[in-house]
Amino acid sequence: MGFFDYFRRRSSIGDERELADFIDGNAAFLIQKAIYEYSRARAGHYSKVLFKEPAFHKAVEESRWRAFPLGLAMVGEIVEGVLRSRSRSPQDIDGLVKIVLSVFDRYPVPEAVGSEAWRELRADLERRLRQISLHPVKRAMDVPEQYAALYFDLMPIHEKLRGRDFDTTKNYLMVALCNIHDELTKRIEGQPLEHLAAVN
Repeated sequence: MGFFDYFRRRSSIGDERELADFIDGNAAFLIQKAIYEYSRARAGHYSKVLFKEPAFHKAVEESRWRAFPLGLAMVGEIVEGVLRSRSRSPQDIDGLVKIVLSVFDRYPVPEAVGSEAWRELRADLERRLRQISLHPVKRAMDVPEQYAALYFDLMPIHEKLRGRDFDTTKNYLMVALCNIHDELTKRIEGQPLEHLAAVN
């Protein structure tokens, strides 16, 4: 992405494919940004050396792929909340589950995770998505409450070296999800919601 791309208005989201792309891109960014930046911050001056180490690269790969379903769950909950709040028709969680799982299924089994664990992560993601409709819509800043600790525990830094960084990571998720909520709200403005995530 070039510098001036940041000033261009992003296109509207008008169908399921575009919604899936939105979920995919934002979930990946949400998860990977903190993993890489946190790892660099904790390594300090040795970050360049650390990131060249094969063992650390393997740890990062496992971390980001195990955390990706958490990102999908969080962004999926943001999407469900926005659509539920704006639709006059009952929300169909099956449509959203289908879209989010289709994003998960875009990716082959990561070597760093393995097929059995990948299947378990998919099943856990589906379970989390289906639970979303069982409670009122949350504020975007409240969505990471149940995910932050799980995400922080997946950081590719030994737990003894993490320090008191959990609150920082949680705050990052809160701010990032508020931004994702705002972007989605703008991009579906004026769109027929019945075409998104099978709202009807």
